Amino acid sequence: QVHLEESGGGLVQAGDSLRLSCAISDRTFRRYSMGWFRQVPGKEREFVAAISWSADLHYGDSMRGRVSISRDNADHTVFLAMNSLKPEDTAIYYCAARTSLDSRGWTPAESDGYDYWGQGTQVTVSS
Repeated sequence: QVHLEESGGGLVQAGDSLRLSCAISDRTFRRYSMGWFRQVPGKEREFVAAISWSADLHYGDSMRGRVSISRDNADHTVFLAMNSLKPEDTAIYYCAARTSLDSRGWTPAESDGYDYWGQGTQVTVSS
């Protein structure tokens, strides 16, 4: 069983920056494609960003230009750097792992394409 643990969330003010981390327990992390999603209670989960095992980057429209995803394979960690945060960015942020190396048919924005999920970290942006 692969375990993902997010950290770095918290309460910030509009305009602030925040960096989320997601640590994964599996030593084969370098073979995983990783994604970040967010969800507000009562709404659908929304794609934020993804990075493939080959370091291809993908960004959702909601935070494009204000977010950057990166990974550290040595530390088994993926990061989500967010800046110019807005109150509407308030959500629970989840990281997810896709274990397949086959990118054919993979749509990074679709949550069904990921095999493991973390418990999420709350980000609250005050106005």
